[in-house]
Amino acid sequence: MEHVWTVLQAAFPVYCIIGLGILLRKLKVLTEEMDKGLMLLVVHLLLPSLILVNIVGNEALMDVGLVAWAAGLGFVFVAGGFLVGYLSGGLLGLKKGGGKRTFAVSTGIQNYGYMAIPLMAALFPGGNGLGVLLTHNVGVELALWTVGIAMLTGELKPSLKMFLKGPIVAVVVALSVNWLGVSGSIPGSVTNVFTMLGNCAVPIALLTVGTTIYDLMQKASFDWRVSLGGTVVRLFVIPAMMIGAVAMLPVTLELKQVIIVQAAMPAAVFPIILARHYGGRPDVAVQVSVATNVLCVITMPLVVAAGIHFVL
Repeated sequence: MEHVWTVLQAAFPVYCIIGLGILLRKLKVLTEEMDKGLMLLVVHLLLPSLILVNIVGNEALMDVGLVAWAAGLGFVFVAGGFLVGYLSGGLLGLKKGGGKRTFAVSTGIQNYGYMAIPLMAALFPGGNGLGVLLTHNVGVELALWTVGIAMLTGELKPSLKMFLKGPIVAVVVALSVNWLGVSGSIPGSVTNVFTMLGNCAVPIALLTVGTTIYDLMQKASFDWRVSLGGTVVRLFVIPAMMIGAVAMLPVTLELKQVIIVQAAMPAAVFPIILARHYGGRPDVAVQVSVATNVLCVITMPLVVAAGIHFVL
């Protein structure tokens, strides 16, 4: 019960800011015209700044083995999530062309960044865990842009452009600085610039999550197979698999903490955009995202508490 209360306290600011984003969209303070600029700001400046601050000089990430484990598990768990979602979609009666592929991608990938980062910082403060989480997310991105796109389209056509994204480049640069042994040469004034920018990343990103949820709820239809099935797969089945696996793996404490937090996350919002772009079923992605983001208020504390009990 103590862990549940801790998670609720940690999650409270996250949901407050998301709720504020919903309200600001409803009041037309944050309009749709602002969405693209805000997201570009977060993805290409603020989030890379947060990554640089938390990885450069992070002693845990001087270990190449830990970096490989973190990114590798990020890839494997999401790719495995896509497979679980695909098989579950078939059991629910979804067909190719009828939402099965979109269901797989929507349930398979969690909200691995904007909600996970503040929860990680609140639950496990003062350590190297946040840097490990950001490295883990590189593997998640790789799984999304290879296995996820292949799942949606039926074709695998990876390109270099897919990987030239601000967060991935920032992780590569930060790890290179660590491994070259020059992290101590960076002036404190430069670090302060990135710290100030990085501190803006999560609040602004959570506001945009709120505006997106508001938009989705205006358009969401209801199919019990998709909404209920997506909730069971994303909030129960996949978390159980992730926690069970990491409990048996010989990984560091920080990486175990990261996987516990990731396991508790709801479905990501980004598959909605991918479904639109790659000819999937956006309505299916909307239902999975809305249902899991609403119900994870209840399940998230329980999953984290279970993870702490069985893994740590």
